[in-house]
Amino acid sequence: MKRNNFIVLLILFIWFVISFVTNILGPLMPVIIENYQLSLTMGAFLPFSFFLAYGVMSIPAGFLVEKYGEKISMLISFGLNLIGAFTFALFPSYTIALVSLFIIGIGMAMLQVIINPLMRVAGGEENFAFFSVMGQLVFGGASFISPFVFTYLMKNLGNYVGDGNFLIDTLSKVIPSGLPWVSLYWIFTAVFIVVLLIISLVKLPKVELKDDEKVEAIKSYIELFKQRKVLLYFAGIMAYVGTEQGVANWMSKFLNTYHGISPEGAGAHAISWFWGLMSVGCLVGLVLLKLMDSKKVLKIFTVISAICLFLALFGGSQVSLIAFPAIGFFISVMFSIIFSLALNSVKTHHGAFSGILCSGIFGGALVPLIIGWLGDLIGLKVAMLFLVLTLGYIFSIAFWARPLINNKTTTVKEIFASLKK
Repeated sequence: MKRNNFIVLLILFIWFVISFVTNILGPLMPVIIENYQLSLTMGAFLPFSFFLAYGVMSIPAGFLVEKYGEKISMLISFGLNLIGAFTFALFPSYTIALVSLFIIGIGMAMLQVIINPLMRVAGGEENFAFFSVMGQLVFGGASFISPFVFTYLMKNLGNYVGDGNFLIDTLSKVIPSGLPWVSLYWIFTAVFIVVLLIISLVKLPKVELKDDEKVEAIKSYIELFKQRKVLLYFAGIMAYVGTEQGVANWMSKFLNTYHGISPEGAGAHAISWFWGLMSVGCLVGLVLLKLMDSKKVLKIFTVISAICLFLALFGGSQVSLIAFPAIGFFISVMFSIIFSLALNSVKTHHGAFSGILCSGIFGGALVPLIIGWLGDLIGLKVAMLFLVLTLGYIFSIAFWARPLINNKTTTVKEIFASLKK
């Protein structure tokens, strides 16, 4: 099938939107906790609500896409995103936030099931690897940009008295006093409306799912869940996403609590660099995984991540501002390594196994909640040491993983030869 550049650009834009909306919670956390006078545990229920939807919806989303097709499924998912964002923009209370984030999470979980096979078809099978990396870069770029947008809105809408540009002046009329960050959800609402209109007007290519993209029958999931290694890899994905979101969601609050760093300024920028360095780490990881066995890369990067975590928690303010973002660089390769080791460990039912692994994104709900609960009991600094356990589990995977296909170590010459192809 001929490559459809417009659909490719649309999918990349959707990746941007998914990342921007998903990862804005990190910069928002300390501000929401302060505005609503929440405990750390209550604050942690915000990311819990969002990522719980991934755990609930990742497998059912596959069935919905196969039954109704990509276009209707995308319209449903963005419709849910619109309902969630618009409801919270209109009624910005803590309770509504929990419900809205869960609804948005369901929409985002559906989108992630849809767009990878769609990208393979729209971009061409031979270009899929390239566009997958491009999608990761766009995803990271959106996460890098979102904290700066948050800072801009907080600076310009906080105590706004007029004389702003059209965007700021318009947003000032629809947000409640003292909650300038709610403007983000009005922006999300507008973006979701635009995307819905575009999707309703364009013709999406027909997707023939490959074996590793199909959800398969329920009996396949039952068969997989009976295997100990499936549960171990599922826990591995939970540990990774929990580590990622545990750092991203509590970093700014930690910096504010222990170093007096502004959540609207340097705290938000630290989160930005966390995601930015994660994108850089993905590119570096692509090269390293051509030169070294993936399990060796996992060992090295996990140990360095743990060192960065200790420096971030127990170092001075400047050390923390460097060490927290550095964690993003070193955990960047973990998801793809764990996922590939998992799929390479079974001979059949790769589609069902992928759905199970994607449900492990629920770790992004559970770990931040545990940290918040412990933070109320023993302090956030000690509570964040819980991430040592998740990193420890990830480290253990490099020892017990027994893939059927091992990564081949290649030379630099072979890398350049493959790039030329």
